[in-house]
Amino acid sequence: MARDPAFVLRYLAEVEELAEDVLAARQQIVDLDVKRNRNREALRALHKDPEPEGKAMVCFGNMFVELPKARAKEMMQKDQEHLDEEINKLRKELRVKVNRLYEAQGKPELKGFNLNPMTAEEMKLINRILEG
Repeated sequence: MARDPAFVLRYLAEVEELAEDVLAARQQIVDLDVKRNRNREALRALHKDPEPEGKAMVCFGNMFVELPKARAKEMMQKDQEHLDEEINKLRKELRVKVNRLYEAQGKPELKGFNLNPMTAEEMKLINRILEG
């Protein structure tokens, strides 16, 4: 039984587009993670600095700005929180994109891929139950 070439072409284009979305999301997560690690290193360097007062040179985009160290720490911590939220959001979206790709390819859904970690509160409750 011969398949319609236009149908096959549309199918392959759809699968290719979904695969590109998955790869782009993964690359964006990696890029944000690199930025988050650099930010973490800068925060650690400011934390270890023997002079807590004074000013620090901070790079924002393509320019350096001299700020009080306390203000620089505060801004970096906010940026760190924003990066964490963005990475988590992208990881959730990635799960959906991968499932759509598998569905388009006719493969079964990944088992255990939609698991979410337990919160600290849930862990405390489980530990209480286990302790008796």
